[in-house]
Amino acid sequence: MLSQLQVMFTLYILYSESFNRFYVGYTNDLERRLSEHNRKKGKFTDAGIPWKLVYSESFTKKKDVMERERYIKSRKSKDFIKELIGW
Repeated sequence: MLSQLQVMFTLYILYSESFNRFYVGYTNDLERRLSEHNRKKGKFTDAGIPWKLVYSESFTKKKDVMERERYIKSRKSKDFIKELIGW
C-alpha cells in the first residue's frame, strides 16, 4: 500500500481535435498540468487548445514514468498511440 506522502507520477496522453495531434507527457500533478496545456503561453501546445485527456497511467517512481514516456515517443506513431488508448 502506498504511503500518503509518496509522490505519484502520471504518464498522460492528450488529444487536440483542432490540431488532430496527440501530446505525450508526464507529471506529478495531472490537474495542474492539463490546466497549463490549455492556457495560452506562446508554446507548441497553444495551437491545439483545447487539449483533452484521453489516456493516463500511474507510476510510483519517476524513473519508470520517464522510461514509459520515452518508449511511447520513440514509436513516433499516431497508430501506436491509437492502439494503446483503444481508438
